[in-house]
Amino acid sequence: MLLARTRSGEWGAIVVSLTRGDTLLAYNADAMLQPASTMKLFTSALALEHFGPDYTFSTGVLHDGSVGPDGTLSGNLYLRGVGDPSLCARYFPGESPMDALARQVVAAGVKRVRGDVVADATAFESRTVPDGWQTRYLGAAYAARVSALSLNENIVWVVVEPDGGKAAVSLEPATTTVPVESSVRVTGGSGGNISAFRRADGVIQVRGSIGRNSAPRKYSLVVDDPALFTAGALRAALQNAGVTVEGSVRSGATPDGASSVATIASPPLSRIVTSMNRESINLFAELLFRSAAHSVAPNEPGSAQTGLSVMRAFLSDKVGAPSSAVQASDGSGLSVLDRLTPRAMIDLLAYAHHTPWGATYHASLPVAGESETLKGRMRYTPAQGNLHAKTGTTNSVASLGGYVTARNGEILAFSFIYNGSDRWNAKTTMDQMGATMAEFVREPVAAPAAVTAP
Repeated sequence: MLLARTRSGEWGAIVVSLTRGDTLLAYNADAMLQPASTMKLFTSALALEHFGPDYTFSTGVLHDGSVGPDGTLSGNLYLRGVGDPSLCARYFPGESPMDALARQVVAAGVKRVRGDVVADATAFESRTVPDGWQTRYLGAAYAARVSALSLNENIVWVVVEPDGGKAAVSLEPATTTVPVESSVRVTGGSGGNISAFRRADGVIQVRGSIGRNSAPRKYSLVVDDPALFTAGALRAALQNAGVTVEGSVRSGATPDGASSVATIASPPLSRIVTSMNRESINLFAELLFRSAAHSVAPNEPGSAQTGLSVMRAFLSDKVGAPSSAVQASDGSGLSVLDRLTPRAMIDLLAYAHHTPWGATYHASLPVAGESETLKGRMRYTPAQGNLHAKTGTTNSVASLGGYVTARNGEILAFSFIYNGSDRWNAKTTMDQMGATMAEFVREPVAAPAAVTAP
């Protein structure tokens, strides 16, 4: 069986025919196991249930005070975040989101701002790092900080290029709230040896050398304060558009009665969920998890704690799974504190399969042998192009959950979760199971023997 193929660790597995409603395999199916990124199956279902596939997020710029005939705003501009994951180049490949907002501000007649640019991220709790995220994760892009006001997946690019006898250092996206100090030297040739790091005081320090014939070199860093970073990017965009801002950039809440001056809408949720599941983007999952919670309780800031409450209510009231079958400290599965049962995953997959958003959910998952995190797995097997599933991988977890069509036409839902150190053999086993499920055919039931009269 499964356990015999790995040298150690704990397994949970279950396979169910959604066509006939019977269980084909169950092994330790009620064990509470760490799911890694298969937690995103729960988060994406929760978001689709609460918002629907066509839902769009709207990030706005508002102002208090009044705008005079000369275009002077005697007040502040407020950039109000709602947890939109899409404010990044993958969805806005031409004009950047902050440039688009700045253009609208200019079109509204604003030429000068007497006050501040205020970052409003109060839709979510102020905590940006969930419980259970290991310290060693925090410098990596997959552990970008969580904020209701996020930009560029909360990653900033340090761009270094030769400019005559000097080295030009800039940030993408440009922002006024992340200071940069450079000691990069220009040398001969086209090579380079550069380091970029964030100091304890928040300054990005860039050192090293770059050849005078070198192409631009880019280095990514995780943003420490996403809300201020994003508001600083708006201020930079305003300045680039010719708007003078006399005040500073700070955090705060948008006052009641503030007037809208610019808005930008996300693509439909279906596209965001597809990116999240296919590329396993943790930040997107965290934002959707908290957004769903905030939509249910709009008077409370979205948090992982309220997200868990909303998730458990969804499981018990809609999915038909025990609320205790999921313990979530985040929405992405990166937390080492997350636990769920394979059976709860099957209950979720079965529920999603019959919902109006089920086709969107199914299509958001990587395809065996063809796309994203499953591109190199189950190739040249009956599962290729057939099995759709979310993967999960950490140092101590390998997991896989999704759908496959058996050779006899039945739709099967499956959940495989392995917790332990023998992840290579665990993944190999899951891939073999994927091919086996795709080849599944029921044995015909023998007809009863004829009874001969004496």
